[in-house]
Formats: sequence, structure tokens, C-alpha cells
Amino acid sequence: MISIRAEHLYKNYGDVQALDDISFEVGKGELFGFIGPDGAGKTTLFRILTTLILMDKGQATVEGLDVVKDYRELRSILGYMPGRFSLYQDLTVEENLQFFASIFGTTIEANYELIRDIYVQIEPFKKRLAGKLSGGMKQKLALSCALIHKPVVLVLDEPTTGVDAVSRTEFWDMLKKLKTDGITIIVSTPYMDEAELCDRVALIQHGQIMKIARPDQIIEDYRKKLYAVKTNNTYQLIQDLKQFPGTNTAFPFGQSVHFTPIDDSFKINNLSAFLSQRSHQNINVQKIKPSVEDCFMELMAKESVNKRQES
Repeated sequence: MISIRAEHLYKNYGDVQALDDISFEVGKGELFGFIGPDGAGKTTLFRILTTLILMDKGQATVEGLDVVKDYRELRSILGYMPGRFSLYQDLTVEENLQFFASIFGTTIEANYELIRDIYVQIEPFKKRLAGKLSGGMKQKLALSCALIHKPVVLVLDEPTTGVDAVSRTEFWDMLKKLKTDGITIIVSTPYMDEAELCDRVALIQHGQIMKIARPDQIIEDYRKKLYAVKTNNTYQLIQDLKQFPGTNTAFPFGQSVHFTPIDDSFKINNLSAFLSQRSHQNINVQKIKPSVEDCFMELMAKESVNKRQES
């Protein structure tokens, strides 16, 4: 069964095209991720799906309800957590939760089982002002408030941005538990490693979806040979790899550069000799398996080439 359906969505802000012909479907009970950098169009898309703004063209439904015509009914079954912390910072943890429960005509006690695993972690601080919480605690409070009315669909816009690694892991563990309760979850994130925690993901850039698939399928579809290249000078390495005749792509990844050759004639010894001639030391070139981020970068490179050819 389909929980969310979007068909040919467009949205402009003046001369900026935020969404450019977006279409996708999310199955009922699915954990679906939108993966892309800031400015890719994720927040605009989520605001349309949660009835906060109107699309310029296209159609979207959530649980069979039109996001424009049925917005009142739709809001009662949605849980929305925006990217920026938007709860009342001058209210306590407990007061925020009671307030949002009252808006939907329910109580904390009525749906406590749904938020229990999350709320028990912040309950010791229930008398603390929300504005005084840490980043991870704020996110847990925001998620509790989004769930307190027992929504059918949960929409989370970059919920782990700005929180520590431990809190990020805990948050995703919570989402997996919510998924087992049958809640449809769509989540956006700029963190590529979080893509592998979703059932399916849409890779989005410049308001367009480049690919939709399971994370393992996206990696499996990556056909190029991939190498991690390290030397004593990473910055110079990036510049020199751009000059190497056999380079297809070269992107920095932490302390190394992920490199793909133009074709199968590539030899590691040739690259090592090339870098040695340019005074690099401690040269290390190893073949590696791709990540979702590598796949994303490859798709972006293809998109860039296609646009140059079209122009």
C-alpha cells in the first residue's frame, strides 16, 4: 500500500527553482530517506507534504488525502519535526509535551507507550526549560511532541543535524523502533552514512531526484573501480590527481582522496609513479568498496557532464 505519493512537484522562489519535477512514492510503514546537501530541496518538499506551503505545480497525497484540499484532516494524522528546534524554549519539557498533546485533544498518559522509550531519557529533566537542554535532548523532546498524538505518518527534516554522534545513533535506534509500530517515516539528512539505515532512499540535488533505491542496491549499481589514495600532502594530492591523465573523478574523503579511473587500463603503479614525480611521499593507493556517498558524488559528476553537453 502507498502512504505518500508525489507527482511532478515544482516549486520556485523567485528565480530559484527549489523543486524541479519531483515524483516518488513511499510505502506504508516504510522508513524512507531523502539524502542530499543543504539547498537540495529537502525542506521545501517536506513543507509541501506537511501542508505548510503550496507547490507551484503537481499533486501530492498522504494516506490518500490531498495536501491542498484535505489539509485540515491531514494535519491531524501527521507528526512533523522541522530542522530548526521550534518548541517553546521558555516552557519546561513537561509543559511543551502537555501543550502539544492538548492541541490534538489527547494527553501524555493516553499515548505514553508510544513515546515511553524516548521520553524516559528526558523525563529526569522534565522541569527544565526546553531552551536549556542539550542538542540531543532537544531532538528527543521534539520527537516526543511530534508523536504525542499518535500520528500515522512522521516527517523529520534533518533531525540529527548539530547533535553528537552518540545522540545520532540513539535517534536512529528510536526510528527503527517506531517503524516496527507501523508508522510511515520520511526523514531528510545531509549525512550520507545515515542513508544505509533507511529502507529506501532518494538521492536529491538541485531540486531533482537523481536516484531512488535501497541503499544496498545503490551501492551495487556502482560499476566503476574505486580507490582510496593517501600521501603526505592531501591538498596537493587533490590538485595533482586532477592533472593525472587517467583520472575520471577525485573527491576528498577525510584523510584520503577517493579516485576513479577513466577506464580499466588503469594501473596503480602508474599513478604512484606520477605522484612520486610530483614530490609526494608515503603514497598509498588501495582499491575499496563504495559507500552511498561515493555513489552520490558519482551521480553528481554525471549530472554535471550531462548539463555541459546540453548547453
